[in-house]
Amino acid sequence: MKIFNWFFIVTFIIFAGLQYNDPDPYVWMPIYLYAGALCWLSIKKRFPRPAYWIGWVVYGAYAIYKVFDQYGLLDWITKYHAENIAGTMKAETPWVEETREFFGLVIVMSVLLINYIYLSMVEKKRGKS
Repeated sequence: MKIFNWFFIVTFIIFAGLQYNDPDPYVWMPIYLYAGALCWLSIKKRFPRPAYWIGWVVYGAYAIYKVFDQYGLLDWITKYHAENIAGTMKAETPWVEETREFFGLVIVMSVLLINYIYLSMVEKKRGKS
């Protein structure tokens, strides 16, 4: 799990850095850095359950918003026929930007879920359940 978490610490720091030129870096930099911090805590065997729940609630609510938002995931699928969103680094259309943001949230939530399950199992084995 250490390799998994180190990989995502580095990945989330890079993702946060790439947000510098984004229209809303004040939203996305904290999203990625918060997830990176939880990965760091996981390496240190610290398991702040409320921090994971807060992350899921915030990220989940924002992901749901990104599904139904104008130019969001549903528009990308229905109106724009799931156009390639990885063709270039620059998001030239709003539905590409919104869809990429949705999938960024899915990645963050997935990493947090994997860590949560793993840390719960470790805690259970130690008898701290």
